[in-house]
Parts: sequence; structure tokens; C-alpha cells
Amino acid sequence: MDDHANRAEHRSPEERERDTPVGRIDPGELDDKLGIEFEEQTPERVVATMPVAGNRQGHGILHGGASIALAESCGSWAAVLHAAQFGKIAVGIEVNATHHSSASEGTVRAVATPIKLGRSMTSHEVVMTHVDSGRRLCTVRISNYLKPAPEGFFD
Repeated sequence: MDDHANRAEHRSPEERERDTPVGRIDPGELDDKLGIEFEEQTPERVVATMPVAGNRQGHGILHGGASIALAESCGSWAAVLHAAQFGKIAVGIEVNATHHSSASEGTVRAVATPIKLGRSMTSHEVVMTHVDSGRRLCTVRISNYLKPAPEGFFD
């Protein structure tokens, strides 16, 4: 088992919970298993990195599903931060990805920026690049529906 997957299995839900302005938002077990690390978190920009090692498919390159999971984590997190301003939560409704290039080693970085920040829906573009080369690997568009938060969610 690789190091980041092993680390995820031994962390409690409380340890996984991140200190954010929106209260009890757990980035989730998948982010931990993939080794996703958030570097910047605002409604206007979310940046995260993920290692290629441990996230490869059978041909030895970064798995497309891992790329999409990283992008969805960034775009959804940005939507969550935006939604919280209105007492709402964000739920994903659409993801579209184009894989431009592959990576077999190193680290990838995803940057989510808004296309549209509304009161009932958000759309974000997520650009994924290889940290060392700067090469664009994937472009993702994600849309989230904003709905009222359950009672007591932000307490």
C-alpha cells in the first residue's frame, strides 16, 4: 500500500476535517487516498496538488479518473466556499473533462477558477498541469447546484 493511502486509513474523520470558514466540511476519504493537498482555498480560486505515484493506471501513466477526481475536488470545494456565503451547500451536477497529455511521474496541480458564480448554480474551469514541466494535462468543467443547507449545518 502506498504512503498516502496508508496515511488516509489511519486518520479519523475529525483529523480529516479542515479548518474552513464554512464549518463542518470534510474533504473526504478519497482526497486523502489520492494524496490531494489543498494549497489555496477561496470562492474565486482553489489550488491543489496530487502525486502521480499511487494514482497510475495499468500503462504506468496518471489514471484519468484520478485526474477527474482531483478536478472535481477543486471545483466542488470552490463551489462549497461560494455557497456558504448564502447559507447553502453545493452538490455536483455535471463534469466534463478533456485529457490533453499524460504524466508518468511527479506531481500535478489543479487550479479551479469560476466561469459563473450564481445564487443557485456555479460553473468552474479546472486546469491541471504537471508541476515540473508546466505542461497542461487536462481541462475540466464542473457545475454545481446550490441548495439550502440542512438545519444546523453551519452551527
